[in-house]
Amino acid sequence: MKYVQLGNSGLIVSKLAFGAMTFGSGNIPSVYKVGEDQAQELVDRALAAGINFFDTADAYADGQSEEMLGRLLGTRRKETIIATKAGNRVGPGLLQTGLSRKHLFDACEASLARLNTDYIDLYIVHKTDPFTPLEETLDALNDLVRQGKVRYIGYSNWPAWMAAQAIQMQRERGWATFINGQMYYSLVGRDIEHDTIPFMKNNGVGLTVWSPLAGGFLSGKYTRDNLNDANNRLSGFDFLPHDKEWGFTVLDSIRDIAREHDVTPAQISLAWLLAQPQVSSVLVGSSKISQLEDNLRTVELNLSTEQLAALNQLTRPTPLYPNWFTTMTLDARIAEALK
Repeated sequence: MKYVQLGNSGLIVSKLAFGAMTFGSGNIPSVYKVGEDQAQELVDRALAAGINFFDTADAYADGQSEEMLGRLLGTRRKETIIATKAGNRVGPGLLQTGLSRKHLFDACEASLARLNTDYIDLYIVHKTDPFTPLEETLDALNDLVRQGKVRYIGYSNWPAWMAAQAIQMQRERGWATFINGQMYYSLVGRDIEHDTIPFMKNNGVGLTVWSPLAGGFLSGKYTRDNLNDANNRLSGFDFLPHDKEWGFTVLDSIRDIAREHDVTPAQISLAWLLAQPQVSSVLVGSSKISQLEDNLRTVELNLSTEQLAALNQLTRPTPLYPNWFTTMTLDARIAEALK
């Protein structure tokens, strides 16, 4: 396993993180489907491979994911980094959601109990909350850190402008500062390259990646013929927007590269992410030990410069304004002189 500091912090995390979203059962059977015995095997194998970073959330399988992860880590809790999240709805009550001080305090206490721990290593706000002032959310997170219930804080699924505003406010007021942004990123979903990644690089925020295989699409098990089969995961949980026909064109190229290395398309897709300099850690969620073994081998897979360039070119996102204008008007003489 390889390790990296997460953002501008002393927190050392494995380049692959284990995502426990599949633990438990619930209203999305194609996602929440891993029982206790199978989960124990997955956790044991992840630890044996050197993974020290485990990710869950209070909303996964109505809290079952947190409960199972805490129970399965057991006495090995001190060896690991647990990230959990708050913000999504966790009950029918009007206030059982969002990023208000009330809900974050309630959610943190509930997560601590389910995880059977007295602190959370990395507490992540799971989404934005347009109904709560940003200052209130950040003040509450700072208090949780000062109380010792949370060690580090991060955000997920926030636009770059909001994260920038938050970090400026945190620094000005001496509050605990975000060290991590957990964002969706894949070969068929490179939107964060427009603004989010440049912002993170400039501010020392570590990027962790969720759904690196685009909900399983880039695993290679889907074809144009079986994509709509009722029993596959994407039929029951397909919420990541991308042009599927274009995606299959991308997969064709991924398969070609996979054959050159005698590996799977999933390994190529993960290796591309691990080769991106701003990526700190990639979350791999496995429901079978064979999937986890496949993912673990990615750490030692090195794509050639030519292969990386080919994948970059094939999947490069369309430039947005004013980004394209900035690139178009870059002074070439100065750029050359400063090389």
